[in-house]
Amino acid sequence: MDAQHQPTQPLVLVVEDYADAREMFVEYLQYSGFRVAQAHNGLEALERAFDLRPDLVLMDLALPGMDGWEATRRLKDDERTSHIPVIAVTGHALAGHAEAARRAGCDGFITKPCLPDALVAEVRRMLVVGRSNAAAALERKPPQA
Repeated sequence: MDAQHQPTQPLVLVVEDYADAREMFVEYLQYSGFRVAQAHNGLEALERAFDLRPDLVLMDLALPGMDGWEATRRLKDDERTSHIPVIAVTGHALAGHAEAARRAGCDGFITKPCLPDALVAEVRRMLVVGRSNAAAALERKPPQA
């Protein structure tokens, strides 16, 4: 396949306020073949997601200003971004956090620190799940008049 007809690599939006963690996620995702955008808080995450329409969002839950919980709820409540898989990435591994993240709209949950290979594997898994869910939603959508 020539470069003109190659499919575009998936775009991952990394939302993380801690610069070192954000840089590590970005570099490893790029190394693994993904295009990457960044945001350092929940409000910026919304702006970037509405503008770029990424294929997946890695969302830190503990963010300054608007936290990742609220940003995820807003992404899932907006028809422009509701189909985008969101993986919660958090240092809080307490019982119930994963379920609370799912109730907020997260499609996956990763506890920090995490191995880069485990992060990329979860991103790839969620991209497959996300494509399947998007196709199913299109099939269920009633035809417009």
